Amino acid sequence: MMPLQMKSGAASKRDFFCKLKARAEWGGVMKILITGGAGFVGSRLALAFVNEESRATVTVVDNLRRRGSELNLNLFRHHGIRFIHGDIRAFSDLDDIAGDFDLLVEASAEPSVHAGLNGSPNYVLQTNLAGTLNCLEFARKRVEKFVFLSTSRVYSIQPLREINLVETVHRFEIAREQIHRGVSHLGISEGFPTNLPRSLYGATKLSSELIIQEYVQAYGLRAIINRCGVIAGPGQFGKVDQGVFTLWVANHFFKLPLCYTGFGGRGKQVRDLLHPADLFSLIKRQISKMDEHSGEVFNVGGGHRVSTSLCELTRLCEQYVGSSVHIAEDLETSPVDVPLYVSDYSKAAQAFGWQPERSVAVIVEDILNWMRENEVQLRPLFTSA
Repeated sequence: MMPLQMKSGAASKRDFFCKLKARAEWGGVMKILITGGAGFVGSRLALAFVNEESRATVTVVDNLRRRGSELNLNLFRHHGIRFIHGDIRAFSDLDDIAGDFDLLVEASAEPSVHAGLNGSPNYVLQTNLAGTLNCLEFARKRVEKFVFLSTSRVYSIQPLREINLVETVHRFEIAREQIHRGVSHLGISEGFPTNLPRSLYGATKLSSELIIQEYVQAYGLRAIINRCGVIAGPGQFGKVDQGVFTLWVANHFFKLPLCYTGFGGRGKQVRDLLHPADLFSLIKRQISKMDEHSGEVFNVGGGHRVSTSLCELTRLCEQYVGSSVHIAEDLETSPVDVPLYVSDYSKAAQAFGWQPERSVAVIVEDILNWMRENEVQLRPLFTSA
């Protein structure tokens, strides 16, 4: 099986000088470990590190539970990325890895906000909380710097639902007057409430954040926490409960039906999107400023400028794919769903001089190009029941 292709194009002058700058900052061989590395975000970061800096060595650990993650293994071999089949729930799987590392990116997760709602919470608790504890113990002894990918789902559902909104033709917008702190026209900031229920997924991530900060204080671990919004782009095997924006493109491409679910069934709920390349750009900057910001939490996302409703996304998909699909309407709203989440990334922008560069349209186009180039391999994943 040929590795899944990632569209590259000709390197720009800006990319060339970015690589030179990265080499100067890193100085020598940078040894990187990425947990959850065969998943969407982990694999895109692994590829970005090896493409950005030829002297970086990247090791990824993954249990291959996520559908489609096994397709990344040929891609890893092609790019010289070391893959270890392991599970962060078992500390021995980490402890058996040879060598020390300059950086650990903790990208593993059971990422669905619905996890545990209709059955046992064991997997989400063991992976997202106990697994992070194992990663921290590994990092305490053998890692210089630690980047934790948390989630916007740490924010409490009730206050998120109480955000005053203005309903427009195609989306919800944040109103001027608000009753909760941490919300403005820019979106949700780090000061938004986290003290009320937020889903099992969100609770495990928030608990992990607190333990990370204790490791920073007690052991001097250098760590940064990124509360990511929706990350979307090529390489994501999207599902309804996680990765729905990539699924939206896929269903238009493979001509499959969709459904607007909840909040009136009109597709007006809004999220901001972040391309994994923009996340990588931030992490590079965070590596060089880890000492200044160790233990801090940053909201990371596309912000209002890179946000979309499902209704607006449908129009973009129709424009880029060139086809439309049937979209049903389900008025029932899940108890863990919210009508709007947009990241206020002002703190990260100020600390690292960073902002996302890729628009929603660019994200849609990149996903579509990836699907066109890998249609034979992707069709069974996206069209199976």
